[in-house]
Amino acid sequence: MGDDAIARARHTEDVVVGDEIVRERLSARVVHWTVALTFFLCLFTGLPIWTPYVGFLAGLFGGLHVCRVLHPWMGVVFAGASVLMFVQWISQMKLTPADRRFITPKGMLEYFQYRNEDADVGKYNGGQKMLFWAAALGTLGLLLSGIVMWLPQPIFGQRLREASYILHDAAFSLFFAMIIGHIYLGTAAEPGTFRSMIRGTVTKSWARLHHPRWYREVMNQHPKTGS
Repeated sequence: MGDDAIARARHTEDVVVGDEIVRERLSARVVHWTVALTFFLCLFTGLPIWTPYVGFLAGLFGGLHVCRVLHPWMGVVFAGASVLMFVQWISQMKLTPADRRFITPKGMLEYFQYRNEDADVGKYNGGQKMLFWAAALGTLGLLLSGIVMWLPQPIFGQRLREASYILHDAAFSLFFAMIIGHIYLGTAAEPGTFRSMIRGTVTKSWARLHHPRWYREVMNQHPKTGS
């Protein structure tokens, strides 16, 4: 039955297969991991350019000169994959009243105390949707500032180039913090989440606990009155 679930996850999602629910189809997972891989390639080629304190990372790629060549091109691939991810998920990332409540301190506390079995939390919760929009803005900031830094100085002028360095560093810092939080929440904080981006499936109990409205929709159930 598990193999059948993986097979279904290649082409479809939001369907029940035995004790599992297909959450992410193969195309979404490929795009997700492409974004992740290219981000870390940008990270490890960009850090030795940014500061000599981590210059040893340049050795992984053949030296600092190679990093200077690879970094912007990896940035282009990262931005392209991010656009695909944006297009793929934007229709599911509109904030609802329940999402706005979710991102309040009280809503987050209830979520992490597992007191939301009847909550109106859909396939993606408010925190995930906020991360999506923040990542989109961060990617835009990295791309635009990176283009200014990459092209010859006379095209944009010295002041704009100086501003682009500040924007690039700020966007990177915020994006890196978001990625660390995303990794933590997708692994240690919520066991069973990581498999959704590997196998494409989650267990019914995981879905009912973390995304009860989505679970009810998939299982053809109806929310209780007042939920």
